[in-house]
Amino acid sequence: MGINFDEIKKKAQDALSKNSDKVEQGLDKASGFAKSKFGNKSDQIDSATKKAKNFLHKSAGDEGGQPGQGGPQGPQNPQGPQGPQNP
Repeated sequence: MGINFDEIKKKAQDALSKNSDKVEQGLDKASGFAKSKFGNKSDQIDSATKKAKNFLHKSAGDEGGQPGQGGPQGPQNPQGPQGPQNP
C-alpha cells in the first residue's frame, strides 16, 4: 500500500481549477496586507504575487488564459490593489 501522488496531484489541480478565483482573491488580499506592513518592498510583493498567479493558472490547467493580466498590476489597476503606496 503506497501513496498515489498522481491521484493527489489530480485532486489538487481539480480543486485549484474550480476555486482559482477564490485563490486569486486570497493572493490579492495577502499582497495588500504585505504592502501595508512592508510598503517599501511593494515591487517585490507585486512580483511574487504575479508569479504565484502564473503558477496558479499553470497548475490549474488554465493554459489558454492570460495569467497575471487581471492581478495586482493588471491593466485596470497598475498601482496594485491598494492604489499608490507611500514608502
